[in-house]
Amino acid sequence: MIRLFLAIQEEQLSTELVAKSQLLTRSQIQGQATITIEKLEEYCPPVDKILGNGSTAIIGRVRPGVVLKYPRHSFHVEEQILKILGQGASIIKFLGSSEDPRGLLFAEANSGNLQEYLDSHNDTIDERLRLKWRTQVTEAIRYLHLKGVIHSDLRPANCLLHTDGSGILNLYLSDFGGSTCSDIDGGHLPDSGFFDPRKPWESTEQTDIFSLGSVFYTIMTGHWPYKAPGHFKSVDEKVRYEERVDALFSQGKFPTVEGLAGGVIIYGCWTGRYKDVGAMQIEQMAYSERVCTID
Repeated sequence: MIRLFLAIQEEQLSTELVAKSQLLTRSQIQGQATITIEKLEEYCPPVDKILGNGSTAIIGRVRPGVVLKYPRHSFHVEEQILKILGQGASIIKFLGSSEDPRGLLFAEANSGNLQEYLDSHNDTIDERLRLKWRTQVTEAIRYLHLKGVIHSDLRPANCLLHTDGSGILNLYLSDFGGSTCSDIDGGHLPDSGFFDPRKPWESTEQTDIFSLGSVFYTIMTGHWPYKAPGHFKSVDEKVRYEERVDALFSQGKFPTVEGLAGGVIIYGCWTGRYKDVGAMQIEQMAYSERVCTID
């Protein structure tokens, strides 16, 4: 499965990453190649510090505020998608491609990814900040869809966090290597827990909307649907989770959202209540404004 840009999450141990590359995933079934750790190590550009790694990419800091995602040869789709998107709301800033060192350059997100942050700080995150993150990732997906792009790999590890000079923590969407549009197909579908197995295996706007429901749920609870908090301890544990959550979602069974802020919106994403992201965005913004007014 594609693991890009600061994507250290369940597969943090390199041994787990190599083992996972041997499993069949939705991406592999669709012909998506995987790259093992050994392949990643073949190209070693001059970076100051390795910030993250995954099964298809390594992220290293090349200078303060700028990170390099490499090896570049696997990023043709992502580079095309990024050029289509340009600079949009809550989208990680793309600084262009680099020949020496080879790779894609992005503005650095200095607070890591959303999954890491939730794993480490879930007990201390204010509800209003959680709702702001929901609003920001919704803005990002709305922007993508207006550009004719489907992200198709939404999950917390692909949402980056950056603390600005005023101490404000904002969310930025990243990882467009599996994205699709009319002329480009990244050949990817979301992970189990963020994908509706009742739907055809194709990327549509509804694919992203369903995933948003699971991203919202994770933001509010600190864990994936039907999963205990924290990392998977083994590949087998992850496979068992995928089988369980796919079976439950196939039956239209979703975690309770009772008591969760904006739970009705989460459930609406899972059950197909929204025809497009714009309809959900209106409801999401109205809810967030009510909460802030009450506080």
